[in-house]
Amino acid sequence: MQAFDRPTASRRTALRLAAAALTVFTLAQPAAVRAQAKQVISFAGVTFSEAGRGDRLRAWVDKFNKTQNAVEVQTIAMPFATLAKTVFTQMGGGAGPDLVRFDLMDYYAAIAADRILPLDDVIKTADYKFAATDKYMTVGGKRYGIAFETSNYVMLYNPALLPGGKAPANFDEFLAAGKAATANGVFGYAYRATMAEGPGYWQDLCNFVYGFGGRWSDDKGNLTLNSAKVIEGVAAYKKVYDAGMIPKGTDAATYRRMFWERKLAMEVDNGGVAGIFNQQAPDLPFSAAPSPFPTRAQGLVYAPLTINANTKNKAAAATFVRWVMQPENQAELQALLGASSVATIVPRSADDLAKKPWLKVFDEQTPYSVPQLVYGQEVKTPEIQQIVLESVLKVLQGGLDPKKAMDDAQQQAVSRVLRK
Repeated sequence: MQAFDRPTASRRTALRLAAAALTVFTLAQPAAVRAQAKQVISFAGVTFSEAGRGDRLRAWVDKFNKTQNAVEVQTIAMPFATLAKTVFTQMGGGAGPDLVRFDLMDYYAAIAADRILPLDDVIKTADYKFAATDKYMTVGGKRYGIAFETSNYVMLYNPALLPGGKAPANFDEFLAAGKAATANGVFGYAYRATMAEGPGYWQDLCNFVYGFGGRWSDDKGNLTLNSAKVIEGVAAYKKVYDAGMIPKGTDAATYRRMFWERKLAMEVDNGGVAGIFNQQAPDLPFSAAPSPFPTRAQGLVYAPLTINANTKNKAAAATFVRWVMQPENQAELQALLGASSVATIVPRSADDLAKKPWLKVFDEQTPYSVPQLVYGQEVKTPEIQQIVLESVLKVLQGGLDPKKAMDDAQQQAVSRVLRK
């Protein structure tokens, strides 16, 4: 039998030092690394990019991360104007975030393109007290998302900047108040009217069209882009554009900041924005009232949380979705979103309603809220939207007659999109 050489003293010392170093290195590693690394998944959403709300929402997601041993969610902030295009491009290449907060229009497009997964094996509808708007989540008998945020539109105004400190009760009063408030670096009103902010421009235009009684289609899905009420809404949009009361070309982030800096008197906006104002400028004396249009109908922000069909981490993504649906997490999410609501019914506290009276105005708008979609043509809404926005821009900037513009839009949409 061959004998092994006995280690010399110097070799024994080196071995002891190496063993000690290995022990120290091992003990120095975090427990998660020593045991099992977390599965990291990504969550893309517009809200993460918003002032105030973005930070609070990231902190809320971090609560999930701290309670999990196997999953970690990393948030991705994307601008509203480009999120859908960016994410759809990534998905088309077989990639993209594991979780996506879409707007309702893009949600339907994602379903049609098989870009998101059904959630029926993740969420059992009977287990939760969903809000009535949950009906929009089911397509073809399958659930593809849960409402991450639902928000109505009303008029937000600064009483200190308006004549008499009161909200205008009708459109004529609104125009007069906006003109009167515009002076010395202060503007009476603001909205979007550029293709660079196409999605937001569409939202603002929908509010005018719906408020004047118009709809983009009838109850059978037939396009009504050139109906009398739609044309009234477009003409009203033009009146505001020409009234000298808006900061033309200003994007939403800028004019919303102008509002909390007391340089903007009025804007029609969603409940999430009211929450931003309250958080960014808690001493700002703003109020809310129904929009000053002939009818109460206004748009509805409905933003579903979805799972990317390309994900390699479905189980981890499903874990987060189920965590979001827990009652305490739903309540906290609703509180940080402002005057928005979440997937399930979460009553507002008496204390919240007393401190934030504008919450009641947003909540009372719910029966009058209409999705910013072309009914019966939901999947084709992005194409129709493009035609409508370009046509209205010709009215705003080129002086084209609203009826002519919408007649052209109707003809283009029917032939190019519906191919009739």
